[in-house]
Amino acid sequence: MSELESLHFQSVSFTGMAAGARLIVLGAVHGNEICGTWAIRRAISEIESGQLALVAGRVTFVPVANPLAYLRQQRMGDRNLNRNLVPTGNPVEFEDRIANWLCPLLAQHDALLDLHSFHTAGQPFVMLGPQDNQGSLEPFARSAEETALALRLGVRRFVDGWLDTYATGVARRLAAGVSAREADVSYGVGTTEFMRAQGGIALTLECGQHDDPAAPDVAWRAILNTLAHLQLIAAPAPQAVADTEALRLYEVIDRAHADDRFARAWSSFDPVRAGELIGTRHNGAAVAADSDGYIVFPNPNAQPGQEWFYLAKPSKRV
Repeated sequence: MSELESLHFQSVSFTGMAAGARLIVLGAVHGNEICGTWAIRRAISEIESGQLALVAGRVTFVPVANPLAYLRQQRMGDRNLNRNLVPTGNPVEFEDRIANWLCPLLAQHDALLDLHSFHTAGQPFVMLGPQDNQGSLEPFARSAEETALALRLGVRRFVDGWLDTYATGVARRLAAGVSAREADVSYGVGTTEFMRAQGGIALTLECGQHDDPAAPDVAWRAILNTLAHLQLIAAPAPQAVADTEALRLYEVIDRAHADDRFARAWSSFDPVRAGELIGTRHNGAAVAADSDGYIVFPNPNAQPGQEWFYLAKPSKRV
């Protein structure tokens, strides 16, 4: 049996006796980000044992969204599942086959909680969607509901501006004559963007560093709080977090060459000052911060032509 023939897709659903919201929770969209998988399996076990009672609505758990990447213990199988997420009649990469299964499943739900972790050290944070708008990039009308849920996941840091910042990077790639799929705005569409396009609300929770022993508990608490906030379980409504910190992404810098190097080992949300050296290109050119702010998603292992790091500024969004 080949590697692919040994794989399967799994979702586990529970439906309460009363009407209510339809929630879907994803783990291991990236195969080396398994804190969500652990937390989801714990939730399934506790519902099956009766320790946790679903009283209304429906919850669907996907412990491992990308089984090939999970089997290989790496971020992706053939490509990043959280990019260009759309069903296709001509699946080529394994992630295309996942999309053909996962996208219709997402569309059956009202709310998505997508559980992730990140490369470098740092505290957990929530990725928010756009504010209400009627624009062409990501029109949305449920930001108040989405933000209310975000405030109850149990973490205090919030980040927004993903897709429009990605679109800025796409424009730069196109201007430079890049023809790779990273030069297509639709390549920035992942699970949450797809879910919002179906009329739902959607949050990505980055639960901590991949190997942080606290990350599975962060994911578990978020599941429990989401179930309570949406009134799917008989539990007190979770309180909104206080002392919040909100940041907005405004710039993405790509890694141009395999020999591009960071000036130091950056962690997400490390502060940077205007003019501070962030990295050096393979030809010796300096890459510096254009203003005071923060570095987000630094990836020292990024492939040439892909996102190397993002820059963010404080926001009053939350």
